[in-house]
Amino acid sequence: MYEPIRTKSVHTMAGTTPDFPHRSREEELDIQLAGHLAALLTVTDELRALAPSDDLDVAAERLAGQVARLRGGRPPVRSSAPAAHDAHTAALHRRAHALAGRALVVAASRADTAAAILAAERMDAHTAALTDQRELSTTG
Repeated sequence: MYEPIRTKSVHTMAGTTPDFPHRSREEELDIQLAGHLAALLTVTDELRALAPSDDLDVAAERLAGQVARLRGGRPPVRSSAPAAHDAHTAALHRRAHALAGRALVVAASRADTAAAILAAERMDAHTAALTDQRELSTTG
């Protein structure tokens, strides 16, 4: 009634060598953390193009350093194109805050103190920037 299975199972038995590479949990967390920090770096570069500041310059360099460290010394690809003029700065700060929060969660689970501190600092900076923008919009 049923046709017999003619291919090898995709499931492996305990003790057998798999045909595909596996990464450790730490390697997976490194990849995930590097991705979140690289995304945060992209948003930071967009904010730097809209409103240059020394704080954002320092943050971008620190983020690039962390991404390179997590990727085995390979520096992140960075956009040199200016951000669109109609980009909303508050939306970029909210996005950066969310990305920093994700990076903080992964860094904490990985026990990466340097990345966790950097992510927490960026969350604080973007929260402060959003608070400043709200105060300016209500007074002006």
